[in-house]
Amino acid sequence: MSFEKLGLEPRLLETVAAQGYSIPTPIQKQAIPVILEGRDVLGGAQTGTGKTAAFALPVLQKLNKAGRKGKHPRCLVLAPTRELAAQVGESMAVYGKKMALRSAIVFGGVGINPQIDKLRRGIDILVATPGRLLDHCGQKTVDLSRVEILILDEADRMLDMGFIHDIKRVLRLLPQKRQNLLFSATYSNAIRGLADKLLNDPAMVEVAPRNTVAEKVEHLIHPVALKEKKVLLAKLINDGDWQKALVFTRTKHGANRLATYLEKGGIGAAAIHGNKSQTARTRALSEFKRGKLKILVATDIAARGLDIAALPQVVNFDLPNVAEDYVHRIGRTGRAGSSGMAISLVSADEQKLLRPIERLLGRDILVENIEGFAQNEADKDEETFVNFNRRGKGPGRGRYSRSRQSGGGRASGNSRSANPVKPNTYK
Repeated sequence: MSFEKLGLEPRLLETVAAQGYSIPTPIQKQAIPVILEGRDVLGGAQTGTGKTAAFALPVLQKLNKAGRKGKHPRCLVLAPTRELAAQVGESMAVYGKKMALRSAIVFGGVGINPQIDKLRRGIDILVATPGRLLDHCGQKTVDLSRVEILILDEADRMLDMGFIHDIKRVLRLLPQKRQNLLFSATYSNAIRGLADKLLNDPAMVEVAPRNTVAEKVEHLIHPVALKEKKVLLAKLINDGDWQKALVFTRTKHGANRLATYLEKGGIGAAAIHGNKSQTARTRALSEFKRGKLKILVATDIAARGLDIAALPQVVNFDLPNVAEDYVHRIGRTGRAGSSGMAISLVSADEQKLLRPIERLLGRDILVENIEGFAQNEADKDEETFVNFNRRGKGPGRGRYSRSRQSGGGRASGNSRSANPVKPNTYK
């Protein structure tokens, strides 16, 4: 099926073609027609499926067809993070560049006055994070009483981040009669509850099994002592000649320490997390995308919504406490039909987090022992590696393993081998 058959008008088709897209993704095939019909939508799709265009294209067409109606926003998009808000706002601008529609992006971490100036000049589409939007509402610099379409993007993450009360406050400021679009990568009871209250006879748009990841992603565990994780990661990067990898840590301080460690060893790296200024986060992401940095170290919240093309590796430096977060993390690789590698560096104290992840994936994860790291003296009393190969019940039963000698060239699909990291390189 082509975009022409989805009911999009010529100007949008020209813009889509100019972006190099000729065939709609599954979620676009399903979502665009029903959004154009005016129906509410409950959408489930993993990252990298073309979700933003699935709602941006029909919304732009509907707003443009209705014509200008004053200065107040007619479409409101709520996003959990600054990065996702910026990405959605940019997509709206790109797809709607041939239309006389005005948009604005508002989020925290930057000055509010330029946002106020833009809002006062009048807009059709407002993309916002909940907190900063409520700041504007409190200052009466934005009026939401004319909103015709509400979009909650990555609603699961908004709930995870504690935005439910902010969302309810925003909903009270909106007109009762409106079209609602809710998109979520995972379906929890909380999401179901929100959807039941928000949506009216919604069309279900789901292009992947719930809480699953791309099929072309290969999963791999490297057992390692906690204190040796940084050394092993640096070795993997250098041995595999990695050019781009996103690495997740559990804490902001851990992200800072790891990025500093890699930088000292000559590996270009930067950390992004909630304590970083928006300017620093934007600069780090830009340098990473341009190849100036090889490694971007991020916390879960900061990385939500990052749009990074051709990302070969995602590394769980720390396993997430919640299995669903594993899905969000590794959704950054294996996008749009590409293959990818999800590597987890797992220490003894994290083994209890593996079973829920494997249950969610519905598969066992391959364990690869790397010589010099797998049998570390510090872990002998904790039976780390015995436990990895122990048979048990449920997912993870019969988990299998292989060994790789130190200095081997295998690294997430790359066959090239660079010089391994020298032990005295890092202090």
